[in-house]
Amino acid sequence: MMRYEIKKVFGRTGSRIVLAILAAVLLLNCIFAVNVTYVDRNGDSQSGVAAARKLRAEKKEWAGVLDEARIREVIEENLRNWNSPEARSSELRDNEIAYSRGQGYSDIRMLCCRAFSGEYQEFDYYLADRFSPEVAGRFDENRVRLLKNWMADESTGAAEMLSLPEQRFLIARYEALETPLAYDYFGGWSQLFEYGPVLIVLLAILLGYLVGGIFSNEFAWRTDAVFFSSLHGRGRAVRAKLAAGVAIVTALYWAATLIFSALVLLALGADGADCPIQISSGYWKSFYNLSFAQAWGVTLIGGYIGCLFLALLAMLISAASRSTAAAVLVPMVLIFVPEFLSDGGGRLLQKLLGLLPENLLTLPMMLRQFALYAIGGWIVGSVALLPVLYAALSLPMLLLIYRSYRKKELI
Repeated sequence: MMRYEIKKVFGRTGSRIVLAILAAVLLLNCIFAVNVTYVDRNGDSQSGVAAARKLRAEKKEWAGVLDEARIREVIEENLRNWNSPEARSSELRDNEIAYSRGQGYSDIRMLCCRAFSGEYQEFDYYLADRFSPEVAGRFDENRVRLLKNWMADESTGAAEMLSLPEQRFLIARYEALETPLAYDYFGGWSQLFEYGPVLIVLLAILLGYLVGGIFSNEFAWRTDAVFFSSLHGRGRAVRAKLAAGVAIVTALYWAATLIFSALVLLALGADGADCPIQISSGYWKSFYNLSFAQAWGVTLIGGYIGCLFLALLAMLISAASRSTAAAVLVPMVLIFVPEFLSDGGGRLLQKLLGLLPENLLTLPMMLRQFALYAIGGWIVGSVALLPVLYAALSLPMLLLIYRSYRKKELI
């Protein structure tokens, strides 16, 4: 019966169009993700997989532990390059030649801009071109020091944003990060983190459309009388519809995300899988002490739970309202409306917005935020809380859908 329900879903022209859109989205995401830019020693830009491999080779030369000696070496090399005739030239090609010489250590250079900044919230791209190699010894300690200074400064608003237990929690997580940091080329993971959330959000929308009509279509097709009057119409057949919806979401989600992950990592390399995400400038402030591979695993699992929850919500609305349009629309509202509210409101509103299921679809972005929640005296980050919360909510929702649909009355 489940296979029959799956055939009914994909027998619709709209579902076939959605599958074509899904394939196109997957292809475009892969193309964009592997389209890495590299500047050669003549100042000419290249892009694509071949360019990514050249960039990878240069960054691999700087792989290793980011101890004082390595930081000093990066600072000295950067100063030599910055003071070269090409960097000082007014000609764009000369500037590109100077830029090409710094591509290999560019990730570490960006970390130095973060670590040696005067303020926690401040970022100056050109800071690394001004400081002395003598500051290299403060690289690791500065991350914790800047956080503490930011929290202690009343003008920053940190006290309003974070309670004292939350502040102590963040400091403890910062201090727990193993230093000195291990660095390696992480271009493949970086591209996954950038383009993966786009794919997962679009998957949530498309999967919601596919399963949104599983229950309501019986009424739209005027087959509800036959369905409910059959021997298993209010029992086994309803369970078959539920199983079909879960199977469609599971199969398409993992097929799309695993194909995307495999293609990007095969093209760009999986180097740096065991390195902490803090070696990426964008995640320097993250309090989640995860490796790139662990963070991507959390992203995929969280994305699946988010897609499944939104799909179940669509099926519940479909079963309760008999409307496919409402079933598809409500999950989309939950995905997009919070974006218009994220910049306003007080602390309570931001806490509530941080608990919405759309955050599960964009976990790499949540890894950068200080979204903390107190539960029974424990402080937990949203990235750890949300998957557990929505996995727990999905289980009773299955029962609710089943009970709602099997008791439907014919009109």
